[in-house]
Amino acid sequence: MSRAIVLRLLQALPIFLVVSVLVFLAAHAGGGDPITNALGGTLTQDSLDAIRREYGLDRPVWVQYGLWLQHLAAGDWGTSLVLRTPVFEVLGRSFANTLVLAGAAVLLCLAGGVAVGVASGLRRGTWLDGAAMLLIQVGHNFPVFWSGLLLIWVFGVKLQWFPVSGMYDMRGEQDWPDLLHHLVLPALSAALISMLVLAQLVRAQVIEILGSDYLRTFRAQGLPRRVLLGRHLGRNLLPPVLNVTGLQIGYLLSGVIFVENVFNWPGIGTQLYNAAAGKDYPMIQAGVMLVTACFIAVNLATDIALDLLNPRLRGGVAQGQP
Repeated sequence: MSRAIVLRLLQALPIFLVVSVLVFLAAHAGGGDPITNALGGTLTQDSLDAIRREYGLDRPVWVQYGLWLQHLAAGDWGTSLVLRTPVFEVLGRSFANTLVLAGAAVLLCLAGGVAVGVASGLRRGTWLDGAAMLLIQVGHNFPVFWSGLLLIWVFGVKLQWFPVSGMYDMRGEQDWPDLLHHLVLPALSAALISMLVLAQLVRAQVIEILGSDYLRTFRAQGLPRRVLLGRHLGRNLLPPVLNVTGLQIGYLLSGVIFVENVFNWPGIGTQLYNAAAGKDYPMIQAGVMLVTACFIAVNLATDIALDLLNPRLRGGVAQGQP
């Protein structure tokens, strides 16, 4: 197992390096150096030159990249051009808020996707199954951005059930109930599409399991349907659910980045948007690399979890095993 983990980390390293090159070049591409782009209208030329030397921008590009990568690996993520505070501190606070939103979205995705998929599969051909399939088909056509706006309009503006901006009510006590109240709409918006994808897969797996030979054999022997489902459904659903959830978490995380801007949630997505608007290249570079590391870590954790469940089930479904 440890060898497999090391191999996967080595496979992820080239991806991380390629992303680092792309984000470095993108952050530095834009008609003039980043210091002038971000601060050119507020400082004198001498001050700009001093800041340029401070950030190493007076050196060749490949030297700048090497130094940046070296500092990044050492935990020195630089200083924000706009906020003039360490990038690590700013992104640390934002990342914690993103984890809260992403964690809630993952829980909603799992709970809603499994519940809808199992209910639809067990009642195949009924009105409940038809309603679930209609919801799945319609939901697939809604991008995260538009689903967020729709939720805001229905539940925030028309019904006024939930707040539509921020993480807390600045006029309130900022406690857990307040956080959960603000969390509902952005978490649902981020989770919706992945939830529907998971529901569709779970429905298909439930139908396949119900029609399997070994389940029909046990049923013919007189075992109650409830016992059969309780004993075999969860065991056979877990690997494919975990697999598709791992794949969807990457999409879900990217959705969270957009959702944060729609709901003004103070996370990595909002911070990256503000950094791009302010041409704060140290913040952009470190933020993108942090998100990339999260994608890699999630995929690695999913692979490890699947291996721990059963190496033969990696990437697939239990093939009729009781």
